[in-house]
Amino acid sequence: MTAEQKAAITVETTVHAPIEKVWACWTEPQHITGWSFATDEWHAPKAENDLRTGGTFLTRMEAKDGSFGFDFSGVYDEVQWHELISYTLGDGRKVTVTFSSQGSDTKVIQVFEAEGENPVEMQQAGWQAFLDNFKKYCEAS
Repeated sequence: MTAEQKAAITVETTVHAPIEKVWACWTEPQHITGWSFATDEWHAPKAENDLRTGGTFLTRMEAKDGSFGFDFSGVYDEVQWHELISYTLGDGRKVTVTFSSQGSDTKVIQVFEAEGENPVEMQQAGWQAFLDNFKKYCEAS
């Protein structure tokens, strides 16, 4: 394993919504399909979520033109309601998401282990694009 594969990358945002709404948008399949893609050329036609320690999740992401698609899936390692979600992706990488109430806003911080195929900067930009899309969706819904 290279040092780049072990690198921890952090992305974050502050959502102008209370933590209960942010949590629902992050965890409920009917919301996940509304935001779980990086650009408008993509969509998430399917999401399944068994939000508990040992539970699994799957989000299907596809290019709208049908040219490419993939499943984003994993197993939950820990779930602390309205505070923390940690999981292991199918390739073994770890991800932790923390939620912090800040009055009427919610700070979301996501830390993930980098994979070894793409530059760290590209990975950070991609995951930040997802988080930015989440913020936009959550604030608009």
